[in-house]
Amino acid sequence: MKTRITELLGVKYPILQGGMAWIAESTLASAVSNAGGVGIIAGGSAPIDYLRDQIRRCKELTDKPFGVNIMLMSPNAEDLAQLVIDEKVPVITTGAGNPGKFMEGWLNAGIKVIPVIPSVALAKRMERAGAAAVVAEGTESGGHIGENTTMCLVPQVVDAVDIPVIAAGGIADGRGIAASFMLGAEGVQLGTRFLAAEECQIHPTYKQLVVDAKDTDSIVTGRYTGHPCRSVKTKFSKRLASGESNGTITPEQFEEITLGSLRKAVQDGNLDEGSFLCGAIAGMINEVKPAKDIIEEMFAQAEKLLGR
Repeated sequence: MKTRITELLGVKYPILQGGMAWIAESTLASAVSNAGGVGIIAGGSAPIDYLRDQIRRCKELTDKPFGVNIMLMSPNAEDLAQLVIDEKVPVITTGAGNPGKFMEGWLNAGIKVIPVIPSVALAKRMERAGAAAVVAEGTESGGHIGENTTMCLVPQVVDAVDIPVIAAGGIADGRGIAASFMLGAEGVQLGTRFLAAEECQIHPTYKQLVVDAKDTDSIVTGRYTGHPCRSVKTKFSKRLASGESNGTITPEQFEEITLGSLRKAVQDGNLDEGSFLCGAIAGMINEVKPAKDIIEEMFAQAEKLLGR
């Protein structure tokens, strides 16, 4: 499946693995890259020494293109912005803001920058700033979300920019990939589907929650803080939602309660204090399998559908 994304990134399949904080590390990223996609290491707000080690480890595990995701609201975003230059990372995706002040340095270093955007306006700004492509991410995705759906956002972004558009949010199989292409996208980014990859290093409890999830097991909390997040329904997330709706938890208390909650989910499988971030598509994920099998099966299905 040849598109401008496969040509731009030098890969077999036009697919990026989402830069999921505390989740997307070198083992998963290298597996996705070795399977013909683009694996992404999540920067998040992890220590720079840790991220440098993950980047170097990924280089040892694959000779294929991979990337790093920079969460622009992270306190160490500036350090990470320099680290990817120093380590000659070929691809950068960005989230939670406008990477404008870093663009010149990255582009001068020959890095392909692919910002994740929730709106047409930001997509246009990123094209003017020199982005190689954009990821149009709908509200169906896991973690931090915007309000527009993938179905609505992707075609509007496609119409607004000349650079390639990658669709994200609510994609878990070949049907989602084919639909994304029909909307005008030239690639896809998947996060939740790779939570159930064998190479994904999350706690077994987290992985089982994703596999067991039904279509109604998705919940969004934190809208009143300005940072809404989608996760799997648990007693913890339902308590947050209840406190948000009835006012028994203030925005300040919400931020305090959720501080470190993703790490507690990823590393400890802590159902009482962990935020198990996950997209609305989890109900379609029923088994754990290697990243290579996931990618090959999805694209075989997509090519069959598009061929029809």
